[in-house]
Amino acid sequence: MKRIVTLCVLASITVGAIVLTGLRNEYFDSKVYHGAIQYWFRDGGMVYDFLRPGTPYGFTYPPFAGLVMSPMAYLPILLVAIVASLATIATTALIVWWLARPILDRLGWNDRIGWAIAICLGLLFEPVRETITFGQVNTLLLALVTADMLFGVARGRKWAGVGIGIAVAIKLTPGVFILYLLVTRRWRALLTSIGSAAGATLLAGALFPDESREFWTSALWDTNRVGLLHYLSNQSERGMLARLPLDVVESKIWLACVLVTLAVWAWRVGRAPSDVVGGLALTGVLGCLISPVTWIHHCVWLIPALIRCVELGRPYLGISGYVVMTSHLTWWWEKRPRPPLELIGGNIYVWFSLALLFWTPLGTRRSSDVHELDKIIA
Repeated sequence: MKRIVTLCVLASITVGAIVLTGLRNEYFDSKVYHGAIQYWFRDGGMVYDFLRPGTPYGFTYPPFAGLVMSPMAYLPILLVAIVASLATIATTALIVWWLARPILDRLGWNDRIGWAIAICLGLLFEPVRETITFGQVNTLLLALVTADMLFGVARGRKWAGVGIGIAVAIKLTPGVFILYLLVTRRWRALLTSIGSAAGATLLAGALFPDESREFWTSALWDTNRVGLLHYLSNQSERGMLARLPLDVVESKIWLACVLVTLAVWAWRVGRAPSDVVGGLALTGVLGCLISPVTWIHHCVWLIPALIRCVELGRPYLGISGYVVMTSHLTWWWEKRPRPPLELIGGNIYVWFSLALLFWTPLGTRRSSDVHELDKIIA
């Protein structure tokens, strides 16, 4: 009875939080995608010339992503928003099912109520809320990479790496997982991921040569298309540095930070190459830290690390990270004059990402856990 009450209360809070977030975000990104795809496929325009009216924001993904999104050209925006929301909910549920099962087993919550509570907690996480209400694709890419890592890479399947490659062809940031395959010397999966990414990209290039040329030579390098680096929602190392009075040395310091972060990550995953779940967790953290732009909704990639901490002996880090990054606390520092301790409060996601980089447990998950997951998915 207590768990049913807990579920009802948590579900109410989750729905309320998503609705409130939705009133602020209004499916902004889906409207950009929808407008750009219609401009491209229905009006015959160059997709990278499109800007949402009254904003500097346009389509920022590779042409292959536009090909995947092409049905948007013939759907009303309301239906696009509904489909995007349902897809985020479904993929969040899948990610929780795949990664949080050992925790629920230990709690004796491996039933419908327990799973429903876990899914509500996943949906309540601020990056997931932001993904839903912006109409973003983050959890779809996370689910694609997670499935590839758990059921392809971890099991040594011949097709391992395909999911990672397709994710990279849709959005470049999952490319850090190709680095993971390189550092852990999974040569077949590495070549498969590169081949899949290249194949999808070349397909888009053959179908849309002008758009591909524009993306790779111009649109990719235009940071103004994605927003200001110093905006509070940019919770990467570059975003944190951009909010400091560093001026001309900012890019040099950022490059040094990226190199140090890569070195720490490579050292940690290199010491536990057989721990694919841990590699998934730590590589997701790496992507959030070193990307020039990591909006808060991109931080769904921290979910595997938070779950891993709770599962394997660092619950204080996993739970505190989840609570703080669900609280909307970071936004207290959005507008000037900002409260004291801006360096800490305005970069909460960065600090927790760095903590996860150093202290996410690796090398301790049993291979049988992945085997059981493989049987479930089959």
